[in-house]
Amino acid sequence: MRRKIAPTAVVGEKDGTGAGSVDAGGTVEVRAGGGADSMRTEFTFELPRGYVDETGSVHRSGMMRLATARDELVPLRDDRVRENPAYLSVVLLGRVVERIGSVTDIHTGVIEDLFASDLAFLQDFYRRINAEGHTRAQVTCPSCDTAFAVDLAGGGRLGES
Repeated sequence: MRRKIAPTAVVGEKDGTGAGSVDAGGTVEVRAGGGADSMRTEFTFELPRGYVDETGSVHRSGMMRLATARDELVPLRDDRVRENPAYLSVVLLGRVVERIGSVTDIHTGVIEDLFASDLAFLQDFYRRINAEGHTRAQVTCPSCDTAFAVDLAGGGRLGES
């Protein structure tokens, strides 16, 4: 079984082995033994307050990718995390948040400058997409036999019921 996650820069490109490709929505197509499965690797979010950059512009919409094992292991060697274990989430989010608004250079300094409510939101969002996976299920209406997807986690914004 061979898996490959292609970078989004080569959207739709095949490597000739049939191993896989990525579409523009961050869905990775993985083939093993002739079958095909899809896995979503990037997730959009909307910050409750927003990141305020050095010019005063507010950025609210963003993108977070799934974490890899390396993303979770590398911060453990960081001296800031060793001195203060609570800093782990800042370093980790700096690795997996791809963009906030038009800001694409996301690092610990950007995460540190977020409002506390936005940091808490991103921590919860990280937990939901990495620990719990997706929460959508395909269901069929028993009355009209219409098929549709339901978000088992509530479907609204995080924190809403």
